[in-house]
Amino acid sequence: MIIAPKVRDFLCLTAHPEGCRKNVEKQIEYVRSQGEIEGNAKKVLVIGCSTGYGLASRIVAAFGGGADTLGIMFEKPAKGKRTATPGWYNTAAFEEFAAKEGKYAKTINGDAFSQEVKDQTIEMIRQDFGKVDAVVYSLAAPRRKAPDGVTYNSVLKTTGEEFTNKNLNLKNNTIEMKSIPAATEEEIEATVKVMGGEDWKLWMEALNEAGVLSENAVTVAYSYIGPEITYPIYFEGTIGAAKKDLHKAAAQITEELKDQGVRAYISVNKGLVTQASAAIPIVPLYMALLYKVMKEKGLHEGCIEQMERLFKDKKLLADAITDENGWIRMDDWEMKDEVQEEVKRLWEIVDTDNITEYGDIDGYWDDFYHMFGFREEGVDYDADVDPAVAIPSLEA
Repeated sequence: MIIAPKVRDFLCLTAHPEGCRKNVEKQIEYVRSQGEIEGNAKKVLVIGCSTGYGLASRIVAAFGGGADTLGIMFEKPAKGKRTATPGWYNTAAFEEFAAKEGKYAKTINGDAFSQEVKDQTIEMIRQDFGKVDAVVYSLAAPRRKAPDGVTYNSVLKTTGEEFTNKNLNLKNNTIEMKSIPAATEEEIEATVKVMGGEDWKLWMEALNEAGVLSENAVTVAYSYIGPEITYPIYFEGTIGAAKKDLHKAAAQITEELKDQGVRAYISVNKGLVTQASAAIPIVPLYMALLYKVMKEKGLHEGCIEQMERLFKDKKLLADAITDENGWIRMDDWEMKDEVQEEVKRLWEIVDTDNITEYGDIDGYWDDFYHMFGFREEGVDYDADVDPAVAIPSLEA
C-alpha cells in the first residue's frame, strides 16, 4: 500500500516503515562518525527504547559504545490497512542493523509499568546477559497502572492558577492566546504517579533484588526544565511536579544502592520536538523560536546529537560530569544567555504574520514528520510498501 501521513492535532496516525528505517540508519551513521565512547557498560537495558531519546540512547550505546542492548517498548504492529506505530518500525530497523554487525539486540513489547514485564526482563537478563551495567529509563506515557491496582492519568496543566500566553496553533501555524487551567491536587498527584520517579525506583530495586544489576552500574532518567517562558506550563506545572519527583528518585536510588556502587543520574535535556512535547500547549511556539535561534548560532542538536554528547562528552558511562545539583546538563547550549535573550526578544514580537520569519516552522514540521518516517530523503513515498514488518526478536 502507499502510505501517506494522516495528521490529527499533534499526532500522526500513520507511520512509514522505510522512512523510519532511514531515520534509524541516519542516526547510526552519525554515531559511527563520532568515534568510540568511553566506559565499560557493555550490557545495557533501555526502558522506553523505541522513539526519541530512548531510541537514540540505544543507538549510541550499541553503535558508539559497542554494547549489547535489551529494550522495552509498548508498540503496535500493523493490522490490516493500519500501519504499525513508528516505534515498532524503528525497533525493527535497529535490530536489523544490529544483527548485520553481530550485535545482541532483543526487545520486549509490553507495559513497562507492569510487574509482568519487569519479571520477563529480569529472566531475559539472567539468560542472556547475566547482569546489566547500565539502565536507561526513558518512558513517556499518558497513564500508568500502579502496583496498588489503581490506573492514574496524567494531565498537562498548571499548578496554582490558570496561565495564559501565546501559543502556536499547529493546525494552521497561527499565533493565538491560549489559557491553561490549573490542576487539582488529585490531578497533580496522578501526574506524579505516571511521570515521576516511583516506577524508575521500582525497576532498579527489582533488578538489584534479582541479582542482575552489576556493581558500579549506572542508571539515567531524562528530564527537562526549560526557560522562564514555559515555567507555568512545564517546570511549575503538573509535568514539572512529576520531573521534580523524578529528580528526588535519582538521589534515593543512589542512596539505597550505594553498597552496590550504583549511580543514578538525571540528564536535563534540550527542548526538542517529540510526540510528548508536541502535545504541551505554548511549548511548540517556544520550540519554533528556539530552533531558529540555535540553528543560526550553530548550536542546534536533535535527539541523537544530544545522546551522543551525553554518553561521550559528559561521560555518562564513565565518570559523569554534573552540575552542583548532581544533574547532567544537556540543556547547557539551550540555556546560554545569548540564546535565551534572543528567544525572549522574538517571543515579544512574534505573531501570525511574522512567525515564518522569526520561527523555524519548517524545521519544526520536518522534525514532527521525521518521527513518523515521513519527509526523509531517499525514500520513495509513492512506492507500494508492505506495512507489516517483523521484529526479529519478537518472532523468535
